[in-house]
Amino acid sequence: MAAVTAAMVKELREMTGAGMMDCKKALANTDGDMDKAVEFLRENGMAKAAKKAGRIAAEGIVKIVVEGSQAAIVEVNSETDFVAKNADFNAYVDKVAKQALNTSAADIDAFLAESWQEDQNKTVADELASQVAVIGENLKIRRFAKMKEENGFVASYIHMGGKIGVLVDVETDVVNDEIREMAKNVAMQAAALKPMYTSRAEVDQDYIAKETEILTAAAKNEKPDANDKIIAGMVQGRVNKELKEICLLDQVYVKAEDGKQSVGNYVAGVAKNNNAKITIKAFVRFETGEGLEKKNEDFAAEVAAQLK
Repeated sequence: MAAVTAAMVKELREMTGAGMMDCKKALANTDGDMDKAVEFLRENGMAKAAKKAGRIAAEGIVKIVVEGSQAAIVEVNSETDFVAKNADFNAYVDKVAKQALNTSAADIDAFLAESWQEDQNKTVADELASQVAVIGENLKIRRFAKMKEENGFVASYIHMGGKIGVLVDVETDVVNDEIREMAKNVAMQAAALKPMYTSRAEVDQDYIAKETEILTAAAKNEKPDANDKIIAGMVQGRVNKELKEICLLDQVYVKAEDGKQSVGNYVAGVAKNNNAKITIKAFVRFETGEGLEKKNEDFAAEVAAQLK
């Protein structure tokens, strides 16, 4: 009998989408013959996930779990919005979020390879394959992130039942209802206006240098007779305008009564009112299906409309 190697099991898993133990069993029962092992899995109903593996999973849901000073956010995709609203699917994604809260994995591949906390005999990938077989659609655990803040708290916001999810890391020496409300408003801001960075300090200097180079060339084309000082002023103004759009704390606060107050100034005002030291250290924003081929639905616009 041919020896069954880990590489063979991995290859069969990739071909069929079946669980690791099922693949090992199939290879053992077919003397290591890959083609016969595939047939074995299909005949025994263990390769149901394989036929669905190629379908686009761009719907789904974002879930968040918060426990004490830490939180986790996950995006799990399905093929249809109908399944995304299914109670069993939602219960499964809740478990994936809890798994993410306790994971030590650094990336999605390591996450999928670790033991499933509900059943140590399975991996996360094995349980995913089982859910595909039961639910009948291709599913994908697309991404996860963890956040911890011991000197404050992690705020969270979920829009429209999981179309957008946001975590915000709030360092503060005072925690009360007003500060928690401020944090929720900042999370909603991130959901609505899709910032790329928390503050200017996060922006890569190479990015700013490249933008400055491009905008300088554009300004010189617009005003070929302008001196260097005028060009520099034009460019600086345009760079600042761009940073105000992509940096959360520089954005105009959507709920600002004057339409001018920045998010940073809003946070500073709440801190002053409560005699607190508050820093918005980071945020994570997941939007279901973001960047994937899917129907064109602007959920961010919906959040912005709600805020106004």
